[in-house]
Amino acid sequence: MNAPLFFILLALVAGLTIPTQAGINAQLTANWARSPILAATVSFFVGTVGLIVYVVLTRISIPAFTDIGRSPWWIWIGGLLGAFFVSTTIFLAPKLGATTMTALILAGQMVTSLYLDHFGYLGYPEHAASPGRIAGVLLIACGAVMVRIL
Repeated sequence: MNAPLFFILLALVAGLTIPTQAGINAQLTANWARSPILAATVSFFVGTVGLIVYVVLTRISIPAFTDIGRSPWWIWIGGLLGAFFVSTTIFLAPKLGATTMTALILAGQMVTSLYLDHFGYLGYPEHAASPGRIAGVLLIACGAVMVRIL
């Protein structure tokens, strides 16, 4: 199934934000925060304010808080994973550079994505880890290694 061009472009734009955000947040650390964790906190605060403004302007309805207990406990840890990711990229950006950092992150994302797709975990539709998909992920991992060592 081919994704519509808009979705492909949106994914590419989302991808370009990773090294850009890491670089901006690393500069926030170097020029003001002096701590990757504080810089990540500021980044999340600014992002949270932006999301709240969006929710208010678009009038997205908020589910009842009484429904929280009906959800699995693990759906609430996405923000912690995001905080770890952002803090880690802030720490790594000046040490590895944008290309190496992003290539290694991409390799980790692809290995995990292949696993999640294969088993259909976390609500992803099942897509078997075919030889072609495995080869593609291995090529990305090899590319990440080449970016780092060459």
